[in-house]
Amino acid sequence: MKRALALALVVFSAQAAAAAPAAEAGLRDRLDRALNARGVSRAQTGALVVNLRTGRAVYGLHASRSLEPASNQKLAVGLAALDRLGTAYRIPTRVFGLGSRSRATWRGSLILKGYGDPSLTRADLRRLARKIRGLGIRKVTGRVTWDETYYDARRTCPGWKPSWYKVESPPLSALVVARGKVGRRTVDNPARAAGIAFRKALGAAGVRVVRGVRSGTTPAHATPLESVRSAPLSRLVRSMNKRSDNFYAEVLLKHLGAKFRRAGTTHRGSLVVRGVLRRRGVPLSGVRIVDGSGLSLRDRLTARAVAAMLISGWSDPALKRAWTRSLPIAGYDGTLEDRMRREPAYRTVRAKTGTTRTASSLSGYAGTRYVFSILQNGHPIPWWYARRAQDRFAQILAARS
Repeated sequence: MKRALALALVVFSAQAAAAAPAAEAGLRDRLDRALNARGVSRAQTGALVVNLRTGRAVYGLHASRSLEPASNQKLAVGLAALDRLGTAYRIPTRVFGLGSRSRATWRGSLILKGYGDPSLTRADLRRLARKIRGLGIRKVTGRVTWDETYYDARRTCPGWKPSWYKVESPPLSALVVARGKVGRRTVDNPARAAGIAFRKALGAAGVRVVRGVRSGTTPAHATPLESVRSAPLSRLVRSMNKRSDNFYAEVLLKHLGAKFRRAGTTHRGSLVVRGVLRRRGVPLSGVRIVDGSGLSLRDRLTARAVAAMLISGWSDPALKRAWTRSLPIAGYDGTLEDRMRREPAYRTVRAKTGTTRTASSLSGYAGTRYVFSILQNGHPIPWWYARRAQDRFAQILAARS
């Protein structure tokens, strides 16, 4: 069921659209004209439309061309995360004790260990602190140790421009609170900031920590004390796709690497993503997964691969609801809130956007009839005209859906 329509995409080519019934020939011509946009190269445009009911490709333009995907890259991460972890999965943040308890005193240190929850807040730390006090602990003779070793310590991803650091995403870490912000400033070491914030939260909860904070790892013999967990993964993926959140995408990618490839690195996470796509029948020729967000200049997808991902999520009963609801709705929310505000696309099209200096993309669903993907590249890409072309394209499909 998961692979039925996706596997069909492996064997068709852009020429398959030419064999569509005569009734769809007019649609094909209209879609082709819609993609004409000032300054946007057709040679650097990949597009594909598939009828979800029949599995037939009704339009194709360079559908197998390898192109920069911009934030359409997040579709690969979202599908892989939902597939491997499940919609109800929650990412923990845990407190361990190193030492022993004597009445109301913990003789030793507390360890705050992160596992990559991108939504962790100071309120979560305050809740953790109250849980520690609820254990009857009023004093810690040691210090608070922060542990971010579930992931590597690399703060950015391969292929990112240096100017994107802190601008497009907070520094990456397995332990980040409030997206690494302290006041109005994004710090360079978010795990240290989390340790400091937790120590303050403990003090406010009535737990005095005698010493300061430091970095460290969690020994196997450490005592698990308390934990908090993120919202279900379905909500994390929805936040990632609706807002096109680069930070969520990169942290989730590393989480996949840590869970299934024994290392919380971007590269190991990308291997998990490729494995999921391959198993689901997504054609990987021309696909390069370098990061999770689509910021990397080395990322590549094809319209055919993106359409296959969308079809795979749609045809999977276990994921369909979470998957489709993660996408922005035309004219209503997320990154499509201010686009396609008129019918028929209004609230009928659900699609993932993508914009960088050199790429613009829109891929998703027109009602329950069509799945589509548009990837446009340029140096630079005139994003305003590219978006207008995408919106025209989606409006035509919505009218037929």
